[in-house]
Amino acid sequence: MALAVLGGGGYWGYTTLTGDDGGSGDPEVEEAAKALTTFLDAWAAGDAKRAGSLTDTPDNAESLIKSVMTNLKPSKTLIEAGRGERKAEAGITFPFTVKMIIPGAGDYSWKSKATVLEAKGAKSSGAAGDQRAGGKWQVEFNTSMINPAMVPGQTLALKSQERAAILDANGEELRAGSVVGVVDPKSGKGVSGLEGRYDKQLSGGAGHAKSVVVVDRNSGSVVKNLTGKGEAKGTPVRTTIDPRVQEAAAAALEGVEKNAAIVAIDPSNGHILAAANRPGGMNRALEGRYPPGSTFKVVTATALLQEGMKPSDRADCPKFAHVNGQQFENQDQFVLPAGSTFRDSFAHSCNTFFVNSRAKLPKEGLHDAAAAYGIGGNWDVGTITYDGSVPVSTSDNDKAASTIGQARVEASPLVMASIAATVKHGTFQQPVLVPDAVKKRYEAPTRLDQGVLDSLRDMMRATVTEGAGKALRGLSGEPHAKTGTAEFGSETPPRTHAWMIGYQGDRELAWSVLLEDGGSGGRDAGPIAAKFLRNLTG
Repeated sequence: MALAVLGGGGYWGYTTLTGDDGGSGDPEVEEAAKALTTFLDAWAAGDAKRAGSLTDTPDNAESLIKSVMTNLKPSKTLIEAGRGERKAEAGITFPFTVKMIIPGAGDYSWKSKATVLEAKGAKSSGAAGDQRAGGKWQVEFNTSMINPAMVPGQTLALKSQERAAILDANGEELRAGSVVGVVDPKSGKGVSGLEGRYDKQLSGGAGHAKSVVVVDRNSGSVVKNLTGKGEAKGTPVRTTIDPRVQEAAAAALEGVEKNAAIVAIDPSNGHILAAANRPGGMNRALEGRYPPGSTFKVVTATALLQEGMKPSDRADCPKFAHVNGQQFENQDQFVLPAGSTFRDSFAHSCNTFFVNSRAKLPKEGLHDAAAAYGIGGNWDVGTITYDGSVPVSTSDNDKAASTIGQARVEASPLVMASIAATVKHGTFQQPVLVPDAVKKRYEAPTRLDQGVLDSLRDMMRATVTEGAGKALRGLSGEPHAKTGTAEFGSETPPRTHAWMIGYQGDRELAWSVLLEDGGSGGRDAGPIAAKFLRNLTG
């Protein structure tokens, strides 16, 4: 429990005095009403000194009113008083209602009553010696008049509602800002990330971040709750994030000047082990939509293998490929020597080979191959994700560009990490971040043949040992990978995102690295991937 004692600020409020007939008809009652109006106006405005001076015990009244208004710090205060009633020698009593809007606690109102007395020594309205601020009349101060729920020695304050934590896989508080999200400091509500999605669970359904309570002025201990649900407590949200993997991913992005993301997955069960973003804010690791470029050649290679092509088959890699007047080329216009194979073109990421192989595929070939990796389904991950899109080709040019992860093909870093995880495990395991929230995992409609898997694994390993993934050479763990350089925008030459995806042969770890507007997959994303893997192995 924490009591929020808030500082000063502006107040807005007013006081009204109403009667059934618009007036009392009694001059003394009307004079008393004016004195009460002055007191309530001062209170509503937060002027405790002025309000106290209008009572029979100024110091006590000033102290309590100042305490209440400072602790609650209402953004708006409205006090409405009713018609006064004379009670013999006890003065004139007025009912009134206090209405406040309190940041973090919402609307709070209560009813009370105040008695207005004739000031001592001021029996005559014309008493020349009366110097009191209220003139002839003054408000009788007592603690319960300020709020009937209080007795002497108490005041009103705000108590922070207990909000549960978002936890990593080890049960410790998760340290991944773009995944956790943000809580609005004024309302106390989660507004993004897991804080937003699971706000009700984390807050215990309290509705507000703070509640109004009565506290002992000396000890600060809570005596009673006046708003909220009192002892309502939130329930933690437990994620699959492995703190060691998350830390390794975050450290790999330190010093990176471009927007970047790393995702890591356990291929055996789909658990998301890390989702790091630089800078924080948008969770591009799970929600971003990007052309995947040549990392998508894993899917294209899958489609070609399913059509009967073998890794050892001849695969020419010329400098250019032309499709209905559209020119495709390899990065830096490289070529591979005569006699190169499908395996070679995959490892070195030869665009022209894949573009020229499009005729081997039906128009739905890439779409169907992507389905084995879960792309096209709705994933129940426990948080917002972008699950990728590989539309059926609508033209020869559309199919050509799609074979190299361009045209209308889009994916998130999560999707690309899942592709690598599927090759490693053999079947698609839908990624999961919050297991308790997942009702039904998406299942891929098709499975990959063992022969296709063996070929893909061999070609992804060759990418590291012989091809464009040379940044990972020499690293322990037998990394398998695919690089990608994805064009975007309309500039000439086009700007490019840098990608690398892969998995470890010796452990259950698949991963994806994205560097927005970052250049080349092998040259720019590769070193970040290598740093991530080195961080994990010490």
